[in-house]
Amino acid sequence: MSHHNYITGKTKYMNPYLAGVILGLVLLLSFYLTGRGLGASGAMKSVVVTTVETVAHTKAEESGFYGKYIANGQNPMNSWLVFQVLGVVVGGFISGAVSGRLSLKTEHSPNITKKRRIVMAILGGALFGFGSQFGRGCTSGAALSGMATLSLAGFVTMVAIFGTAYVFAYFFRKNWI
Repeated sequence: MSHHNYITGKTKYMNPYLAGVILGLVLLLSFYLTGRGLGASGAMKSVVVTTVETVAHTKAEESGFYGKYIANGQNPMNSWLVFQVLGVVVGGFISGAVSGRLSLKTEHSPNITKKRRIVMAILGGALFGFGSQFGRGCTSGAALSGMATLSLAGFVTMVAIFGTAYVFAYFFRKNWI
């Protein structure tokens, strides 16, 4: 059953206020059950470390950065962040299937090509990934979880992320409008 209203041309999504409350409850449960907040960028770091360790084991062992994640036979993929991100992917897939919105497509502005949309998405994701490592966390870990613990750094991070997004949106909006 599709949740697309063909009269108005709009697809139904979850009420954003309800989604916000649910996200808050998930964050609260995360703190209660694991003693940690939410995060995602650490999972990508685990994938990168595992890849480097697989391709160049000796180089990874000797590296000051990679070495600390594989010392004493540690497996960087055995991390709660990896399992959390896998849960997000599986949950997103299930949500899309249940709501009738599961399809393979590239959404983009009619003013740009599919290829440009993909290139811009990869470039934006890479820049955000590097930024999250320099800032010691992503929107979920540094900002959302930080703000939940009333950390000044969490509030500064959220303002920086959204402030930068608003500034750059002016210059890059032609890629999606």
